[in-house]
Amino acid sequence: QVQLVESGGGLVQAGDSLRLSCAASGRIFSFFTMGWFRQAPGKERRFVAAIAWSGANIVYDDSVKVRFTISKDNAKNTVYLQMNSLKPEDTAVYYCATGPRVGVRYYQDTMYDYWGQGTQVTVSS
Repeated sequence: QVQLVESGGGLVQAGDSLRLSCAASGRIFSFFTMGWFRQAPGKERRFVAAIAWSGANIVYDDSVKVRFTISKDNAKNTVYLQMNSLKPEDTAVYYCATGPRVGVRYYQDTMYDYWGQGTQVTVSS
């Protein structure tokens, strides 16, 4: 089993920055691809970013490319999502996720077996 705990969400104004953290415990964290997803009210959960266990492969959804940066610290078993130039449309609950089945379909939430509880990000205009 893997346990994931997100933190760092909050209420900010448009243009501000936030850094989300996802602390993992349990099975070997460093071998799994880590992903961030978000779900806005009344909408489906959507892919945001993912990082391979080595950190060498990183992908982003086009809506956050350039503004968001995903990173991980294997020594701390933590993955981060630095969010800059936040927009009201970034408002959502943000989830980190991982699992052994994540591969080339990193953008599909069904490929992830373990999820955190989510952290709310609200961006006011």
